[in-house]
Amino acid sequence: MIGYVLVAAGGALGSIVRYWISERLDDRLNAALPQLMFPVGTLLVNVLGSFAIGLLAGMAEGGSRLGMTDGSRLLLMVGLCGGFTTFSSFSLQTLGLLREGLLLRAGGNAALSVLLCLLATWAGLALVQAIGRPVP
Repeated sequence: MIGYVLVAAGGALGSIVRYWISERLDDRLNAALPQLMFPVGTLLVNVLGSFAIGLLAGMAEGGSRLGMTDGSRLLLMVGLCGGFTTFSSFSLQTLGLLREGLLLRAGGNAALSVLLCLLATWAGLALVQAIGRPVP
């Protein structure tokens, strides 16, 4: 039962932080550059969330001196990162761009989201592996 509580708590916090970052960034950027009209907040949240889950995955791997408990993994990886990352929002916004006939923007959003999120996940994992190895 405690696992569900940890996932729910992390998910709630992740959702709140995602909403705050996305709203602030999109509002400011779209006000400053109305011609851009690109979901930058969602893109940034997906990249940050991908980096965070890479870091956490590295910490959760056996043999890391930065190890984490099962409870921490549920709270942070499943809950926080699950609530924070917004690929469902990404999908809806990309579809909206396609429906508006903005094919280049939709393709750019899809390509940047996938590429940058994969790179961020790799970077997070690589960082933890580099600094978290047990000292021989």
